[in-house]
Amino acid sequence: MDPVRKFRFSLLTLTFVVCGGTIGYSLIENWSLFESLYMTIITVATVGFREIHELSYQGKVFTILLIIFGASSLAYTLGTLFQFMVEGQLRTILGRKKLEKKISSLSGHYIVCGYGRIGKLICREFTARPAPFIIVEEDAEICRQLDEAELLYVHGDATRDEILLQAGIRQAKGLITAVTSDSANVYITLTARGLNPDLFILARASEEGSEIKLIRAGANKVVSPYTIGASRMAHAMLRPTVVDFIEIATGGQDLELQLEEIRIAPDSQLAGTTLLSSDIRKNHGIIIVGIRKDGQKILFNPGSDTLIESGDTLITLGERSAIKDLDLVASGGHSAL
Repeated sequence: MDPVRKFRFSLLTLTFVVCGGTIGYSLIENWSLFESLYMTIITVATVGFREIHELSYQGKVFTILLIIFGASSLAYTLGTLFQFMVEGQLRTILGRKKLEKKISSLSGHYIVCGYGRIGKLICREFTARPAPFIIVEEDAEICRQLDEAELLYVHGDATRDEILLQAGIRQAKGLITAVTSDSANVYITLTARGLNPDLFILARASEEGSEIKLIRAGANKVVSPYTIGASRMAHAMLRPTVVDFIEIATGGQDLELQLEEIRIAPDSQLAGTTLLSSDIRKNHGIIIVGIRKDGQKILFNPGSDTLIESGDTLITLGERSAIKDLDLVASGGHSAL
């Protein structure tokens, strides 16, 4: 049984014994309720005070039974209380220390504000990738579930500076605010932008017109799950083959084909080459769908003479293992092929 439920059960049992003793003395000895309660308390507590009145034979028998059940209930309640306080507090302190140590070591991670339906799916995708992330959640029951799932989290209001600082916002790579309230998302965006001006912020919008407010608050990108869902359903009906292809390219980790973005590091051997001379298609079997230059629009279906420069982001389509190998080369490493 859960320690909290165990303590509640023992407390309820003790309350039942005290109420039963009070009613019993009142009926057997015709005492007042206060005198009956007083006699019950000193009997259950076994303090050794004398009876307030002489007990009848039936009263003495009742007292014996009350001592047996009352003392047992009191001992059980005190035991569960001690267990709850010592073991629970010790487990909480040690667990929290371990959690704080993991959080303090994070760098280049993502912060997910809100672990509702949208936030839970986002965290599932991060786990499948895998990508380091931490959750900021205000609901205590949800935090207990996160603790059981061994997910990194900070319990508190994401609109407060100290909570986001605990989540390592200064070292974070990006923040996603996915709470249900648009006004809360605006406040979270404002707070996050003030603490880290270079942070990439993705905000959720539920109502029409909220996108503009979130952009003004400092969000880099705003997503409306309802708009995307409606558009996806319409495309699934009008362009089913296209939707099937997108699902394959952006699907789960069990699928081989993957659509991914790869950033070119300054010391990468790909920097300064063209698509043709880089031999990406030949060595890795990967299709370059597009290239994004810094501060520019995406160049779709680039030609073979397109120059790959440091800081470019390649939008690639290919097998997962090949993309991982190309990502290693793009980051300055050497190919395993």
